[in-house]
Amino acid sequence: MSSDSQPNAQDADGLDAAVDQTIAACGGDMRSTIRALIVANEYLESEVSELKKAVSHAYVRGRFQTYSG
Repeated sequence: MSSDSQPNAQDADGLDAAVDQTIAACGGDMRSTIRALIVANEYLESEVSELKKAVSHAYVRGRFQTYSG
């Protein structure tokens, strides 16, 4: 998204296309589409959690150097 609060037309068109593709992948069934998106979101949240743990563990062991500018 651009720096202002409104997405530009190209971003909106891309989002609409992604929505259409997702619905089509679920055979046009909105309930299945929502279910698939919830499952995908839960998967991504678990991945983020695992990455946070890995980075935190590496930082504690001194394997992760902070950027001091």
